[in-house]
Amino acid sequence: MNCKQFNTIPLEEVLLTLGHLPTKQNEKEAWYLNPFTSESQASFKLDKSQNLWFLHSEGIGGNNTDFMQKYLNASVNEVLSWAGKQNLSSFHQQEKLLTFPKTIQKPEYQITGIHDLQHQNLKSYLQERGLSEAVYRYIKEVHFTINDKKFYAIGFENQAGGWELRNSFYKGSLLNKDISVMHLGDQSVKRKNAVVFEGFMDALSLIEMKRHFSGDIIVMNSTALLNRTKDHLKNYSEVYLLLDNDNAGLKCKSEILKSFPHAIDRSELYSNHKDLNEYLIHKIKAEKSIETKHPSESLQESREKNEQQESENKQSFKRKR
Repeated sequence: MNCKQFNTIPLEEVLLTLGHLPTKQNEKEAWYLNPFTSESQASFKLDKSQNLWFLHSEGIGGNNTDFMQKYLNASVNEVLSWAGKQNLSSFHQQEKLLTFPKTIQKPEYQITGIHDLQHQNLKSYLQERGLSEAVYRYIKEVHFTINDKKFYAIGFENQAGGWELRNSFYKGSLLNKDISVMHLGDQSVKRKNAVVFEGFMDALSLIEMKRHFSGDIIVMNSTALLNRTKDHLKNYSEVYLLLDNDNAGLKCKSEILKSFPHAIDRSELYSNHKDLNEYLIHKIKAEKSIETKHPSESLQESREKNEQQESENKQSFKRKR
């Protein structure tokens, strides 16, 4: 499959393969909740006649290839490789293309199993995101169905018993939407310090990078839960912000700083990257590159960098006196 062939496939079929259904549609267009993050009002528009999409909340759009590159955070070749493995009816020249009724019923979700992480595909996905076995205890493997179609994904539980779900091709949530709060360190001590993230992959990245961190981690799980996040932050005297370096993250940071002037923004730690997880992935790749080019020097350099990073981390999250 090449780009021209992939871009002729109805995007609504691609979205269905990924588990996304429109919230409303007519013959000309369809509206979806943002497939790249969580939101409460649909801002993703599909123009059926042109087979092009536009995400109003971020001001971006394009064709199928553009969509999957962003969705998978992958290259064009990786997107085409993924597409070739899918059972897309249009590509296989089936005469009857997938169509939706004008009125879409709410998709039926069902969780069929929750247990400790076991599937190698999910472990490999975490490894690709720079995450090791150190984070397994904070997540689960969730098996679920959407309209009788079976899926499995990494699950991250929120305060209301709902789940944020991720795997290499699916990003969504099930059941009630809410923030997540993680208590790290001595559970008998009430923590006064909290670190705030938008998504749980960034929270896991902090745990990966600073394994002896002690305090609470708050994951918003959606920028739409900003007010709920601020309500919870009233319980802390020390607040550190590690939000995304995009428009949504900057807006959330500004709102939190207005309500909590004592909060400290730490996004400068990954200023050249979208978020902490992207920085972690870049850091790991850079270290591997050094080891490949200078194997005799890599061990000492790695030790020096780790010592420097640990010193910076301690300073970043140092308690005020």
